[in-house]
Amino acid sequence: MSLLDCFCTSRTRVESLRPERQSDTSIHQYLVDEPTLSWFPPPPTRASDVICSTNVSHYELQAEIGRGFENLTSVYLARHTPTGTLVTIKITNLENCTEERLKALQKAVILSHFFRHPNITTYWTVFTVGSWLWVISPFMAYGSANQLLRTYFPEGMSETLIRNILFGAVRGLNYLHQNGCIHRSIKASHILISGDGLVTLSGLSHLHSLIKHGQRHRAVFDFPQFSTSVQPWLSPELLRQDLHGYNVKSDIYSVGITACELASGQVPFQDMHRTQSDSRMKNSRSGVDSGIGESVLVSSGTCTVNSDRLQTPSSKTFSPAFFSLVQLCLQQDPEKRPSASSLLSHVFFKKMKEQSQDSILSLLPPAYNKPSIAVPPVLPWTEPECAFPYEKDSNWKF
Repeated sequence: MSLLDCFCTSRTRVESLRPERQSDTSIHQYLVDEPTLSWFPPPPTRASDVICSTNVSHYELQAEIGRGFENLTSVYLARHTPTGTLVTIKITNLENCTEERLKALQKAVILSHFFRHPNITTYWTVFTVGSWLWVISPFMAYGSANQLLRTYFPEGMSETLIRNILFGAVRGLNYLHQNGCIHRSIKASHILISGDGLVTLSGLSHLHSLIKHGQRHRAVFDFPQFSTSVQPWLSPELLRQDLHGYNVKSDIYSVGITACELASGQVPFQDMHRTQSDSRMKNSRSGVDSGIGESVLVSSGTCTVNSDRLQTPSSKTFSPAFFSLVQLCLQQDPEKRPSASSLLSHVFFKKMKEQSQDSILSLLPPAYNKPSIAVPPVLPWTEPECAFPYEKDSNWKF
């Protein structure tokens, strides 16, 4: 039985959606054999650290911390009562999902089970309760990099913090690329940070495989209907949707945009109307720079920005290495952009140590680890009717 079939079966019982229930065909259409990795393997996870319970009464909802997936998913901070472990629970009403949305959920859930890398978001347990899909994952105490920007760094982060966050994100991206997958949604809201400083990539619902019928293709021509909210991060070749297609280098362009986002607290082209976006794609097709690459100038290590949308405070300076990284990522010709593997060797990351969790924690405020409100567990499941005391994040996605 496929995951999508599980979504559409019983609406009354709890249905466990474990990976062993997938056929080989459904698994390998998304995942190829793992290559030899160029870094140390992830630390072993103790069985006691993984929450596998599908009993709804074992989870005490603490607060709704966000919504996502076109507002179809509610994200909760919860406590696994048998162990006291804080977890994140994403709850989606499947009856409100279109077939396209169901397939996106299916893809994200399958891949999250079979990808094994410390910088890729893990789903511990997935099951249905009636018409609701429950996804249990580790609690990321710092939330997303976008949340950090809005809460603590509205004018942008320091270069050292950016280095730590991007290094973890690019490591996860390199793993995806080595497995023949294009992420297609790299942005600050899809970079999560745990309470112990681990950086992971989320947002797997947009991921696409270059592997078809056992062969790896050089380019793909699948152009999903992206939300306009994600367009500022997308590469020119992906937005153009022409006969040349795109490949993993489109993610590298998004890394460059994300670097600008982390440095300034704003996103280039975020307030651009659709017609202006079309003009940007036409200019890029004719070889004219999109405006981002030219807007970042290196002058005595100071960031100068031409766009009104991306103003970096004059007191903030960045190193030539940072600008070199950004300019390489934002090359208009995809072939001139570095691979994710090469990017990890860039001089900007030279100061990184393999074990950098302590370093990133010294740059962040204390992690949130104690909820201020508890919602009694509900069985059978119904949405809680209560007001939560702090702002929700609308950028959570699978």
